[in-house]
Amino acid sequence: MPFLRTSFSLFLSLGFLLSILISSARANHGVFSVKYKYAGQERTLATLKAHDSRRQLNILAGVDLPLGGSGRPDGVGLYYAKIGIGTPSKDYYLQVDTGTDIMWVNCIQCRECPGRSSLGMDLTLYDIKESSSGKLVPCDEDFCKLVNGGLLSGCNANITCPYLEIYGDGSSTAGYFIKDIVLYEQVAGDLKTASANGSVIFGCGARQSGDLSSSNEDALDGILGFGKANSSMISQLASSGIRKMFAHCLDGVNGGGIFAIGHVVQPKVNTTPLLTNQPHYNVNMTSIQVGHTFLNLTTDTSEVGDMKGTIIDSGTTLAYLPEEIYQPLVNKVLSQQPDLNVRTLHDEYTCFEYPGSVDDGFPTVTFYFQNALSLKVYPHDYLFPSEGFWCIGWQNSGMQSRESRNMTLLGDLVLSNKLVVYDLEKQVIGWTEYNCSSSIQVKDERTGTVHLVGSHYISSAGTINAHVVITFFFLIALLNELID
Repeated sequence: MPFLRTSFSLFLSLGFLLSILISSARANHGVFSVKYKYAGQERTLATLKAHDSRRQLNILAGVDLPLGGSGRPDGVGLYYAKIGIGTPSKDYYLQVDTGTDIMWVNCIQCRECPGRSSLGMDLTLYDIKESSSGKLVPCDEDFCKLVNGGLLSGCNANITCPYLEIYGDGSSTAGYFIKDIVLYEQVAGDLKTASANGSVIFGCGARQSGDLSSSNEDALDGILGFGKANSSMISQLASSGIRKMFAHCLDGVNGGGIFAIGHVVQPKVNTTPLLTNQPHYNVNMTSIQVGHTFLNLTTDTSEVGDMKGTIIDSGTTLAYLPEEIYQPLVNKVLSQQPDLNVRTLHDEYTCFEYPGSVDDGFPTVTFYFQNALSLKVYPHDYLFPSEGFWCIGWQNSGMQSRESRNMTLLGDLVLSNKLVVYDLEKQVIGWTEYNCSSSIQVKDERTGTVHLVGSHYISSAGTINAHVVITFFFLIALLNELID
């Protein structure tokens, strides 16, 4: 398998896409269904990296980076939101993804879609016939032109807007767009919410192939895209008056955390600029400190690797560094205990036995970014217990597949237990260490009122265990005006 199952959006000719949709469904509406293959409950480097290796191709292609996190040490957490779609509304569990540029759900005509999930909730297939507010999006609508880079060949007002995504592992999913009512939670006071709704355009998948068509026990209903493109959920919301700002705080101890849309005013967060002309949340890393010593890197960290800058991706579980950074960092970490019996497990993972406290025996790693923003990673964050050993979570991206080679990517390993704020209006991102099981203060821009937004754990149809659903909070109830 490649380093991360990443996908690139590929929008082909209208006639080709229509042939795919017609072959998978005979009704006049379609479904965009994507299947997720996440790591299992056991938190080992093998399962974490297997999860990552299906994600990173998406990073390179500019599509779909899930927002993930986990509670230690029992499992790999999946962070997702429960929202309602349609009239009457039905509940859907969608994974939060800061790399995906669209929202999509599994739909009724998809024969290859998962029918059940081990995460404790009932999966729901969207059926436009059962929603009085659901509408097909024609191919000549502005949204369709936006995601396809212009008007599709052969388009007329009677043809639905299609799309196709082909993934790095050879799997694919095809579908078309629908507009319908989305029900969500709006901040109504300190630690209080009220239901609100609005129209949003999302994808429905009609056909899956390859790995996406196999059974997936840890499946969800779809994905909620919070990428940078104008087609993403945050961009659609912004067109209705909501600030183009959001924040997440992944609780790496208990699982779960906070996800809020709006202006976070407390805690205060220092920020660093997002690099321009990059499809993801890329920033400029300036130096790396291990313990009290700065690494003596031979090249500028912003120029190391095949991609510009450092990708901040809370959907990837580990952290991936080019050879020029990885080797000096790991050597410095291991030098703190010169008597270690270091070995390689499964021909891939650097591991050792250590009877004491890893926080007392190994150094903190600190990354520095433009504008003097720093990010500390403690030994209990980057060392994982596995098969009686401690294994290093840092991964060498220079040893990965060609597509993902030499990228610098910081995932959940470094972002857990930190409030991460995305301000797309100012084009900055920032973070601060924080107790993600507590609350933050978010400002209502209409009234100037500041409300507390806390960590929420919403129970689904069954027991979710380490997998946690995060409530979305919207500060402005103007989604009714969105797109309509």
